[in-house]
Amino acid sequence: MTPHEFAALRKNFPVKDEEGLNDFQRLPDDTGIVVEQVGINRFRLPLNYNHTDGRVMNHDTEATMLVRLDSGKTGVNMSRLVLILQEEGQKGVVNMAMIDRVLHRYQTEMRDEPQEPMLKDISLKLEFSYCLPQQSLKSNHSSWQFYRSFIEGKRTGDTTRLFLGVEYEYSSTCPCSLSLAHQYEDDYHDGKTTEGNGIATAHAQRSIAKVAVEVDPEENFWLEDLVLLMRETIPTETQAIVKRVDEQAFAILNGSHPIFVEHAARKLHIAFNHDERILDWSASIEHQESLHSHNAMAKIQKGIPNGLRA
Repeated sequence: MTPHEFAALRKNFPVKDEEGLNDFQRLPDDTGIVVEQVGINRFRLPLNYNHTDGRVMNHDTEATMLVRLDSGKTGVNMSRLVLILQEEGQKGVVNMAMIDRVLHRYQTEMRDEPQEPMLKDISLKLEFSYCLPQQSLKSNHSSWQFYRSFIEGKRTGDTTRLFLGVEYEYSSTCPCSLSLAHQYEDDYHDGKTTEGNGIATAHAQRSIAKVAVEVDPEENFWLEDLVLLMRETIPTETQAIVKRVDEQAFAILNGSHPIFVEHAARKLHIAFNHDERILDWSASIEHQESLHSHNAMAKIQKGIPNGLRA
């Protein structure tokens, strides 16, 4: 909009809202350009989430709400996006039904006029820290493990797609380093070397797998199921409560599961493809090296056309 056009609008604004105020977003647009996604991100609100054991927990949530803006439209009513989400969030817990209600209301209530076609290509993404109880490896203690997570619903027409994601932290012992440490200890024991004191430690590091999956909305698959699948696939998860007996057990566990970043990628490939509830998936994995000054990383995905990408 040129300064001249804006000045002309000040004198005779053509569109007013119900309170008689100038309604800028309802002005016509003559550029002929479609904006594929427009809306709000990083809107914070508390929402209640279900756990599979029946527990309901409240989590600080950041929401991203996006809709498609067709040509001929100047803008969207941003506050309406927020109000709809808050209204639905106050009715109960976040689940597939709640997400579907929000998306349907975006389709219908984000229109300027009731006779207009329903909006296309809308999405709602909720990001938060999801927590699950974690039992210590040996001692009789438990605590909470937190997972940076997201739930995302995307709707086109009458079809809603559901996406879940978590960040899973684990310890990775380098197979090469472990092998070299054992080789040295054997050589020292056999008298082939007098270097050191006969004890060598393999290097290990904190590692992070950021995974995203698309699941069938009709299936009973939730964030907890995704975390449990990760725990089963890569069992050396970082620990919340550790006594000495747990620390020793963790050392044994790491020694039993040495893993390169390439191994982690392939393990996830097998696990995700084997679970029929998972329609699509991607994973970005980083081993934050304790030996090198750089990190090792891998990216992998199911690879379906127009699917998820790491």
